[in-house]
Amino acid sequence: MKEIGNTKIIGVDQGYGNMKTASTVTPTGITAYTSEPIFSGGILEYQGTYYRIGEGHKEFVVDKSEDEDYYILTLAAIAREMKVNSLQEADVHLAVGLPLTWVRNQKEQLREYMLRNEYIRLRYEGKEYLIHITGCSVFPQGYPAIVDRLDGMKGTNLLADIGNGTMNILYLNNRKPVESKSFTEKIGVNQCMIAAQNAVMDTFGVKIEANTVEQVLRFKTADIGEIYLTCIETVARKYVSDLFATLRKYEYNPDLMRLFIVGGGGCLVKNFGEYEESRVTIIDDICATAKGYEYLAYTILRRKGEV
Repeated sequence: MKEIGNTKIIGVDQGYGNMKTASTVTPTGITAYTSEPIFSGGILEYQGTYYRIGEGHKEFVVDKSEDEDYYILTLAAIAREMKVNSLQEADVHLAVGLPLTWVRNQKEQLREYMLRNEYIRLRYEGKEYLIHITGCSVFPQGYPAIVDRLDGMKGTNLLADIGNGTMNILYLNNRKPVESKSFTEKIGVNQCMIAAQNAVMDTFGVKIEANTVEQVLRFKTADIGEIYLTCIETVARKYVSDLFATLRKYEYNPDLMRLFIVGGGGCLVKNFGEYEESRVTIIDDICATAKGYEYLAYTILRRKGEV
């Protein structure tokens, strides 16, 4: 969280796998209840409906404003960030993002979606929060995660933001992003998850939980039999190979440029990829993009004199 005057700037990376703020990570899942749930934990109460945040799995959608889910998930993310900072009431400037090639067409629509209510009162995990939304900035995903590294990006560099739903690709020449060379591919980590589950079912005739597969992808191990572990690893290596094939489709050449990888897919590349480590930088901080949103929003507001 950044502050500008009395306003708190809260960046929310609205991922298809996780909702990230500068300080928190929550699975992008939401289940609604008409009455208070039996079990506590992750419960958001808003306008008479109870929502368990982090439960279930939000399917990939091209337009995040097509239903209420991402609005509620973002409110929960704001409340979690406020909780970390010991706040229950705040003026908030929201900073969010969209895939690189979608920003131009969806930016204003997402801003309107997030600004639909100026004053919001909700209860999250038993505490009341009063949020005054003073504004909303929308940025391209991925790029904000590397703004603090731009000074060292001389020559040609390639950014790959590998999220749960998409991979965003952006060229930078001498620290400057090249808008005409930005691309979005639907080859996110969730595709690897599904492929691994299908492989286990096809090979052994058993269903494996997504959480177990995720543990293997993140840590290269899980409390499962070796045959299942090997099966999942084989799928993961094929997925990472496909990632690099997609990058080469957009003229990636490790001898001519450096590659920067952000997003949750970075751990798959590190665990299962074959690459020259001196030419590839994997940014492990899953909250880096949310922090970048805050930095950019702060810079813009300060430039406008809104201090």
